Amino acid sequence: MELKILYEDNHLIAVYKPAGILVQEDKTGDPSLLDQVKYYLKNKYHKPGNVYLGLIHRLDRPVSGIILFAKTSKGASRLSEQFRNHEVEKIYHALVVGKPKKDKDTLVHFIDKDEKINKVSTSHSDEKGGLRAELFYETIKTNGKYSLLKIKLGTGRSHQIRAQLSAIGCPIVGDVKYGGEDTGKQLLLMATSLKFKKATEDETVELNLDVPKEWELLLK
Repeated sequence: MELKILYEDNHLIAVYKPAGILVQEDKTGDPSLLDQVKYYLKNKYHKPGNVYLGLIHRLDRPVSGIILFAKTSKGASRLSEQFRNHEVEKIYHALVVGKPKKDKDTLVHFIDKDEKINKVSTSHSDEKGGLRAELFYETIKTNGKYSLLKIKLGTGRSHQIRAQLSAIGCPIVGDVKYGGEDTGKQLLLMATSLKFKKATEDETVELNLDVPKEWELLLK
């Protein structure tokens, strides 16, 4: 896989993650983006020994889009703090089945994850002790059968977008686990925008990706 670099400075590096690629190695032993970026840095800067690369945030394996790594411990510390304080603005786009009842809305659910099957369930009450999940969506385009949504997270829960959209009857195309139709393609969910401050300067960086043309074809 050819690595697509979206941004790089002395402390940070942002790359494009294709759908189906792991961010970090897991028990499957499949190649990970983390290892590929380490290899890139080792070769570019002729670094001896192990290369430091800090994992600041994650994307699910089926999800594509922008992901940010730290090249230094200072970069990891500063950006992790921005994520914890909700100072990083993340935007996603998803192609969903059907059309939401409202053109735009804020969804609030309580989610509980079953680690054995790697799936979360949603409810409107916290009686079961679930974690609060909040997101805002806006319908960008629809043909009735499919809709393109722009999504901004209020919280960062595992499988949150997938489960919450499924809960309102609009599962993501290709997301069989959460009720989406099996198109034989990858999950049509992408992290399209990331806005953050540099690690050592009071300067904002905004990275953006276009929605794939294949998605547009399904909306015609």
